[in-house]
Amino acid sequence: MTTAFDPLDLAGTQLANRIALAPMTRSRAGEGGIPTELAAEYYAQRASAGLVITEGVQPSAVGQGYPSTPGLHSDGQVAGWRRVTDAVHDKGGTIFAQLLHAGRIGHPVLLPDGLTPVGASPVAASGQVFTHEGPKDFVIPRELTGTEIRATIADFVTAARNAVDAGFDGVELHGANGYLIHQFLAPNSNLRTDAWGGSVEGRIRFAAETVRAVAAEIGAARTAIRISPGNPFNDIDEPAPQATYRALVQALEPLGLAYLHIVEGKADDRALTGTLSKEFNGTLVLNPASEGPTGPEALALIEEGVASVISYGALFLANPDLPERLRAGGPYNAADRATFYGGDHRGYTDYPALGA
Repeated sequence: MTTAFDPLDLAGTQLANRIALAPMTRSRAGEGGIPTELAAEYYAQRASAGLVITEGVQPSAVGQGYPSTPGLHSDGQVAGWRRVTDAVHDKGGTIFAQLLHAGRIGHPVLLPDGLTPVGASPVAASGQVFTHEGPKDFVIPRELTGTEIRATIADFVTAARNAVDAGFDGVELHGANGYLIHQFLAPNSNLRTDAWGGSVEGRIRFAAETVRAVAAEIGAARTAIRISPGNPFNDIDEPAPQATYRALVQALEPLGLAYLHIVEGKADDRALTGTLSKEFNGTLVLNPASEGPTGPEALALIEEGVASVISYGALFLANPDLPERLRAGGPYNAADRATFYGGDHRGYTDYPALGA
């Protein structure tokens, strides 16, 4: 029987176990979106994960959606991430960068002068985003032209190359949680009638072509994608996601990607997870549906063959040595939600390891 503590061959990269650090926004990047030495310490503390996936990293300046998030589109950012990857590799870890273009989720005050959020269609998300000036309503994004869509795909490709240059073992494209790739997939945020919208084939095109372009640049074995079918986060409405995501996974399956990362929102999402896993022959990373943060009980999904890897968010945030604690059956530090976003080392690098 396969367990979470068995090694895994991830498209040629050897993982020590099947426990992943899920990508989590922490909003602690320095000026210019450059990761700090504190970020290197944070990720190195969690390098005992079989796979470390970073917080969302914007592939371009206009892709930023929150304050103090890091990028991979400048030389300074690449150098900053090199400190992080070196620190993780020194601890024997494997680390992928998550590339996140926020699309319509953001606000002009977060962007350089003259830029405004962009999207698949000029449809504002309901709700507000936190900025350094306080909460602000989401704005109507500027609809990307066909030429700009191609340029955006090129931004992802450049960021992926920058990630490899910074020492990352691969990249995960964020196609979930209502950000730009997801905005193209969802019928309520993509109202286009051209080749990038309308039909299922049109709505999956941006995701599929971005993944193909990145895989062509850095290799499919270093390329992955995260999806969250039917997830309403950030005002997404996908009433019947099955056809869309089956078509997307079928389009990506021949590439030989490193992994497919699925985020479940509710228990009845498991049926679609099962369907998609049958369509995808590679490694399935799962962030499973649960009442609260993903807990130790999720490891049984590996033994049952539901997933190859389980990704942990809040539990890993609060327990830097989570694989050791899971093997021992605890105890577990409690996560402090008040320190999730922004700030200093408190709630970031000061959670104690076992025996500390």
